[in-house]
Amino acid sequence: MRWRPAGRSLRHSRLQRVLAVAAIAAAVALPVILISVGGGVSAHELANLQNAGYQLVVSASGVHGIAQAHRLSLQIDALGGVTAASPILSVPIDAYSGRATPTPVLAEGVVPGAFGPTLSPAEGGLFPSPLPLGDPTDLVHYANGTYRGPATNSVLISTPYALADHIGIGTQIRLAPTANLSLAVAYNVTGLFGIPPTFLGPTGAFSILLPLSNLQEMTGYGAAPTAVVPDAADTIQVAVGGDISRSPSALAGVQSEIRALVPYYTVTSLTQEAEQLQSAAAVLTGFYLALSSVGLTVGLLFLALVLLRRVESDQRSIGIRRALGLPGWSIATGILWEGLVLALLGSLFGILVGYGVVEGLAMWATATVQEAAQLADFVPLTLLEIVGGVAGLSLLASAVASRSALRLEIGEALR
Repeated sequence: MRWRPAGRSLRHSRLQRVLAVAAIAAAVALPVILISVGGGVSAHELANLQNAGYQLVVSASGVHGIAQAHRLSLQIDALGGVTAASPILSVPIDAYSGRATPTPVLAEGVVPGAFGPTLSPAEGGLFPSPLPLGDPTDLVHYANGTYRGPATNSVLISTPYALADHIGIGTQIRLAPTANLSLAVAYNVTGLFGIPPTFLGPTGAFSILLPLSNLQEMTGYGAAPTAVVPDAADTIQVAVGGDISRSPSALAGVQSEIRALVPYYTVTSLTQEAEQLQSAAAVLTGFYLALSSVGLTVGLLFLALVLLRRVESDQRSIGIRRALGLPGWSIATGILWEGLVLALLGSLFGILVGYGVVEGLAMWATATVQEAAQLADFVPLTLLEIVGGVAGLSLLASAVASRSALRLEIGEALR
């Protein structure tokens, strides 16, 4: 029989334990990352829906698919309980601010008087009130769809764009639908606004706000019959009175009235969107756990192998204890306890690794990944559930090793 030094055997046993803890940690880190980031993003989007200043949205298929936006907004605004109907058109254009090369910006055309009431309290503080864009109704220049009325060439620009191009209130910039200076029209900067804290939304850092009819005429979405979509808009955001907004049945009634006006458009409530988002978040969480189950299975199998190896190396000690009359449940309890401790240590390190990875992504990843990582939400209850699940499964892995220990023949073990 070959003799092995006790120190070498001890080091080997410690290495096995360290590898088991590392395997469990790697398996736990994955669901921690996925669930915390995915849950944080979903919670952020849900909070935006719940805190929005409007409750209903009219949308259409295609690019800028809502036609006759001015007239339709007036019809919706006339319905009982509606406090504001704000059509919005978003089109990328080019801006010239004292240099030959243009700056791409995202232009949003709005009806100044209706836009403010549909903003959330957080967003409302980012815009001047009232919006200094001239005619609050945007009907003077619109002129019943002819676009022949006097235009108010006023524009609001985002603070990042103002800082980048050194633009201040009272200065003049030129706006064009394409990178062609000959098509540009001069606009007076009458105000600045901050960037709403939306996640991955269409709002760019370089954004401008101008009257809806101005943007429609500039981009060819204004007067018929030349416009592909006359008087176009992307959405109409509808705000309702306080009592109606708190009553699902009353809100559904307003939604039905609007749907009767626009049978070929989609009318959704933010309540519906919130419910759909919650359902999607639950499905994603289940998918994350299913995806992570592969890693957890591998980690727990490795734990079971380590415990089985421990039983093999300690079979003489186990045989002696059983020969002395030590009950089997006492031996099994020791193995179960060792497996549980290794699983709990692995889970703790896995949470720390997952947290460290998310924090690293929030600091050093690309801009989009940074935004997602910064929204990560490490919910203590969820983390405890993950740890509890791993601990429970570790008992199954330990039970395999315990069964092997109790099936040892005493005579064979004492050889």
